[in-house]
Amino acid sequence: MITAKDFSAFTASRRSTRDFLPTPVDRAVIDEILADALTAPSWSNTRPFMVAVASGEQRDRISAEFCSRWDAVVEARSGFLGKLKLVLTRRGLPTTHRLIARPYPADLKPRSMKVGKELYAKLGVAREDKVARDAHWRRNYEFFGAPTVLFIFAHKSFGLFSASDAGMLTQNIALSAHARGLGTCAQGAYSIWGDVPLLEFKVPKQYRYLYGIAIGHPSGDPVNDFQAERLPVSEITLN
Repeated sequence: MITAKDFSAFTASRRSTRDFLPTPVDRAVIDEILADALTAPSWSNTRPFMVAVASGEQRDRISAEFCSRWDAVVEARSGFLGKLKLVLTRRGLPTTHRLIARPYPADLKPRSMKVGKELYAKLGVAREDKVARDAHWRRNYEFFGAPTVLFIFAHKSFGLFSASDAGMLTQNIALSAHARGLGTCAQGAYSIWGDVPLLEFKVPKQYRYLYGIAIGHPSGDPVNDFQAERLPVSEITLN
């Protein structure tokens, strides 16, 4: 049985992986990770979520579609003609979870700005270098090179409670993968185009797309050493 100290050290050692090796992950391993994930608590054991697993050519098709839409967004920033094309074709406009494109709430924005500044500093990308920043953001849609991506869907009927259960599932996925020497990156970047996974998977109509999780073997790139700030407990507890 692991000790509390061991558990604390293990969870603290987990990182979001932002550069993966192309080495495939065996589907049997993915299934083992998902079996671990299903030990997470769930409302009345309803398990109001579903997971789509993409790898190989299917993964590549999804990535290509995401990248195409991101390229359309970048082109729209180039000037009037780019914006006009975006409006006319609507390619690149949000199709789901439009709130992702909105500014962060004032009380949460400082945390986002801090981690963004520190991450780009780690990457050696200057804040004013929009080309380099866009190129790095595009890596989200390449799944940072991960050979497998999991897409998480939550049952519409329970609303936030379905998402809560899916979040606990996601945490177990990350920890189970970490225990096997694999890396993960839970990504909301492509939640804005939730219709894309529907091109590849038959998702029951009562389920709504949430986000994706890239999974694979971490590379030796220094970006994988990056650690976001861990908040002190006092910052999230109420008196």
